Amino acid sequence: MKGKIFFKIIGIIVSVVVLFCAVTSLITVVGRNSNMKKIESFEQVKIENQLVPVEDENGYWTFTTDKDFKVVHLTDIHIGAGWLCHGKDLKAINAVAAMVTAEKPDLVIITGDIAYPIPFQAGTNDNLAAAKLFASLMEKLGVYWTVAFGNHDTEIYSKYNREEIAQFYENSGFRYCLFKSGPEDVDGYCNNIINIKNSKGEITQSIFTFDSHSYTEHDIFGIGWKYDNIHENQVEWYRDCVKKLTDYNKSVSDMKNPVPSSTAFFHIPLKEYQDAWYEYLNNDFKDTENVKLIHGVAGEGGIIVYPGDGEDTLFETMLELGSTKGIFCGHDHENNFCLDYKGIQLSYGMSVDYLAYIGISRRGAQRGCKVITYSPDGSFTSQNENYYQDKYISQFQKETVNMEELTQLAEIEE
Repeated sequence: MKGKIFFKIIGIIVSVVVLFCAVTSLITVVGRNSNMKKIESFEQVKIENQLVPVEDENGYWTFTTDKDFKVVHLTDIHIGAGWLCHGKDLKAINAVAAMVTAEKPDLVIITGDIAYPIPFQAGTNDNLAAAKLFASLMEKLGVYWTVAFGNHDTEIYSKYNREEIAQFYENSGFRYCLFKSGPEDVDGYCNNIINIKNSKGEITQSIFTFDSHSYTEHDIFGIGWKYDNIHENQVEWYRDCVKKLTDYNKSVSDMKNPVPSSTAFFHIPLKEYQDAWYEYLNNDFKDTENVKLIHGVAGEGGIIVYPGDGEDTLFETMLELGSTKGIFCGHDHENNFCLDYKGIQLSYGMSVDYLAYIGISRRGAQRGCKVITYSPDGSFTSQNENYYQDKYISQFQKETVNMEELTQLAEIEE
């Protein structure tokens, strides 16, 4: 009798689990299909005389213009694509579409975390599903775009690894996606360059994307928030590229300074972001000899900046070579500051996230994009743009959020 009761209980438990899995799978499929249909309802962005990139002899995508070049920097989209988050996914999709449509950029650069395959928040570990939704949106909008991976795009427990997601972006036949996996002998899967040239053939701006990787080998699940760094062979790749780009400029003109101006985009901030902010903070939020605030605030609590856990030499190499004047990252969703640190701008994008941070879907001061304008002389300006401005007209109703300004800490919390 006891044995029969035991097996009955086991049978009931198994039946409940099977039913739960079937129901959640159905909800997932229905939700993804619904959001895909909504994506298909967006119109292509109308860009007058849209620039069309071509691949140069080195395989780099290259835009040619003698006018300003406009980039929209997006970060931390956090599409879950699971049964728990279809509504929040649609809000993220809606926000991206509204901002890109209004800004009409020449290029959109996303610095990571397009996907958020965290099962207890998203309801799935299928990170490819999120990538498909986002890629479909960008292709529907008809604006050129590329991606630098974040830590959440490919978790250790995700259904697809980094190489597979890279292959999806690079080899799916997308018309507007400029993603390249990068050299096989360099760590990571999005180390790449997009060049802007003038009509003389001179490179006026090189846009580097880096894979800032994910977690350290001792924290592969990210529980301890121990993040990886830019690896040394990536730094050497960067050094070699700057030399080759400089040699190219020498070969096509007699420029006074053939070293091309450049900017870099990746997900996890460098340690120098933390150094610069703490120096500014400890000087009572006033500029120092090394640090000058350009715009924005640090809205994260606690440590404030969450950089890679180790050391790398990328910033020092950038100072040495004199090419890169700006770095753009994401990762810390409520930081949006831009500081000039020793002559290089260290800048956060504005996040889109509705899903990852608890309660963030109800807050709005941090949500938006960064607009970067490159001039023909190689200089650039950047500006934070909040999503809830009237100029960003959303196809689906914008949510009501708390627009209380982000506040920065008055002192470092140990």
